[in-house]
Amino acid sequence: MTIKIGDKLPEGSLSEFIEVETEGCSLGPNTFNVQELAAGKKIAIFGLPGAYTPTCSAKHVPGFVEHAEAFKAKGVDEIWCISVNDAFVMGAWGREQKATNIVRMMADGNAAFTKSLGLDADFSKFGMGTRSQRYSMLVEDGVVTQLNVEQGGKFEVSNAETLLGQV
Repeated sequence: MTIKIGDKLPEGSLSEFIEVETEGCSLGPNTFNVQELAAGKKIAIFGLPGAYTPTCSAKHVPGFVEHAEAFKAKGVDEIWCISVNDAFVMGAWGREQKATNIVRMMADGNAAFTKSLGLDADFSKFGMGTRSQRYSMLVEDGVVTQLNVEQGGKFEVSNAETLLGQV
């Protein structure tokens, strides 16, 4: 079953590579409970097939980095990028994309959270295994209020500009 507007985010966890050690977060990969992280916040989330892939690197992440201040001005507390990669890869990709401290690069290494959203996709024919469909959503206090899922290989509705217009 695919998540839809009005649904609560499913139980799950995501990992993030932490660049600077702080109280409660150690340097390196840290695992977070999605429900705890989303509680009481308005979050723009976008999912994509993979770090360092062409459309994801050239358009998807840069759009959210570019429009981060506009999201904040509309009351969005955080922006998350979720991909079926490990936290080390997501951390390195985030540094390369100049997304550090702008977009939280969240790793779903085994695709467990992505599968629970019903937004997984089989990329085996590309040698990539199970990955995420390309999507964006707005989540308020753990509930999906907007959802934009791309159709097969497209990049038309999950971009930052579309979600920003829906906030």
